[in-house]
Amino acid sequence: MYEELKKIIEDSHKIVFFGGAGVSTESGIPDFRSVDGLYHQKYKYPPETILSHSFFMTKPQDFYDFYREKMICTSAKPNKAHLALAKLEEQGKLLGVVTQNIDGLHQAAGSKRVYELHGSVMRNYCMKCHHFYDLSIITETTGIPRCKCGGIIKPDVVLYEEGLDDETVTGAVKAISRADVLIVGGTSLNVYPAAGFLNYFNGNKIVLINKSETNFDRHADVVIRDPIGEVLSQVVE
Repeated sequence: MYEELKKIIEDSHKIVFFGGAGVSTESGIPDFRSVDGLYHQKYKYPPETILSHSFFMTKPQDFYDFYREKMICTSAKPNKAHLALAKLEEQGKLLGVVTQNIDGLHQAAGSKRVYELHGSVMRNYCMKCHHFYDLSIITETTGIPRCKCGGIIKPDVVLYEEGLDDETVTGAVKAISRADVLIVGGTSLNVYPAAGFLNYFNGNKIVLINKSETNFDRHADVVIRDPIGEVLSQVVE
C-alpha cells in the first residue's frame, strides 16, 4: 500500500489533501467524535449547544469558559503529517489543503494554500467594527473579550447554525475539481456539508488514510489504516 501511494504521489503534480480531526490528534489535539472525544464528555451544557451561534449570542461568558479550556491548545505543534504536506506543496505537487480543523497547524508547518472550512482559532474579530485580533486576545484575557470600540470579539470559527465562508468554499471546490489525486485523511467523513466536497473530485485516484472504516472506503483506490503522520512521512520524499 505504501509503495502504491508513493508511486501515485511521484506521478502527480495536482494533489489535493482533504483532512479532518485525525490529522491533528498526533499533535495532541483531541478530536470530537471518538469514544474519548469532546462530545462524549459531561459538561453543564452539551458541547454541540455551547458551540452554536445562538448560545454564543445569549451566553457568551459560558461559551468562552468552555472555548478557552477545550478549543484552544497553544502547546500543539505541527506533526509529521502537516510537515509532509507542506513539503509536497514546496515540491509543486500539492494544489492545496482543504481542512475541517481550526487549529492553524497546517500554516504553522509552512503550507500556504489552506482552505479552512470551519475557520481558525488564530483569527478573531469584533462583531461591531470588524477589527481583527490574533489568538492572544482570547488567551491573555478572562471573561468576554472586548474590542477597543466596546464590541464583543468572536472567534473566526464556524459555529453550529452558521454557514461556511463563501470564498473558502469556492477555493476548496476549485482545488478539488482541478486535482488528479485526492488524498483524504483523518476524517470519518460524517460531517456535512464538509464531506460533500469530495463529490467535486473528477480526477484519477482517491487515497483514504483513516484509522477506522468510512462510508467512502468503497470509492477509494487505496485505503490505509495506519496513523496519517507515519504514512505521509514515509511516502513523501
